[in-house]
Amino acid sequence: MLPFIILVVSTLLLRIAGAVGVSLFNHWTWCLRGGLALMFLLTASAHWGKRRVDLIAMVPQVFPRRDLMVSVTAVFEILGAVGLSIPAIAPAAAACLAILLIALFPANIRAAREHLSIGGRPAAALPLRALLQVLFLAAVLVAGFAA
Repeated sequence: MLPFIILVVSTLLLRIAGAVGVSLFNHWTWCLRGGLALMFLLTASAHWGKRRVDLIAMVPQVFPRRDLMVSVTAVFEILGAVGLSIPAIAPAAAACLAILLIALFPANIRAAREHLSIGGRPAAALPLRALLQVLFLAAVLVAGFAA
């Protein structure tokens, strides 16, 4: 739930910055890109912090080197966050982040179904997690492809 809160609050704060004169944030697209960038940087940081073990446990066991997969996804999240802030590649970054969100959803399904914990808290129930995933996916697509 924290990533969603970061996305919403940071997007709104950037929009307020635009309203008080920061011209870059006069358009919702840039505010949303900034909010998503902050959200993905936050989620990437969890891949190397105290939640790393929990994230590795979420990866289906059919995959070898689950630890490496967690590290690689963090790098992809960082690259996507940076890419959203570069106009020429923002659409490609958004498309890649959308693919990443879809590819990672099975790990979230596993966490919900097996009642895994993340950072000592139970993983979000599947209906909530699915709703959040759809919202994140929509936000990424709007941010990357809005005019």
